[in-house]
Amino acid sequence: MTQINLLYLDDLRVGSKYLSKTHLLDEQQIKTFAGQFDPQPFHLDDQAARATLFAGLAASGWHTAAITMQLLVTGPAQYAGGMIGAGVELRWPTPTRPGDILQAESEIIEVTPSRSKPDRGIVTVHTLTRNQRGEILQEMTSKLLVPKKGTAQ
Repeated sequence: MTQINLLYLDDLRVGSKYLSKTHLLDEQQIKTFAGQFDPQPFHLDDQAARATLFAGLAASGWHTAAITMQLLVTGPAQYAGGMIGAGVELRWPTPTRPGDILQAESEIIEVTPSRSKPDRGIVTVHTLTRNQRGEILQEMTSKLLVPKKGTAQ
């Protein structure tokens, strides 16, 4: 079994980068997710999707976000206490397509210890989710609540 080194606020430095494993997305995954969470024609029907601005089947942005979350929580930057969000900003500049291989690269852009709660702080992380061609499918800036050493359960 692999030992996971949990990251605390004290361990995090501006400029640190983390690269996730990859996820191959296929048409069935796109349609299954969309059928349950975002049932729009351009996510469910390749023929109907061709007549939209996507010009073909595209994954829901929320599906791309969910895959990114899975890549992050199983990736090399595992935060003590879990990945607890305190805010997020998302954009999807390029559609995610069947056959895309997604990979997330995160960079710590700010580490701010709390003034009122000395056992924690906020870490701002910028994450780009790219496909196998290097195209940016999702850009995310998130604020995470991270405990200091000796304080997480």
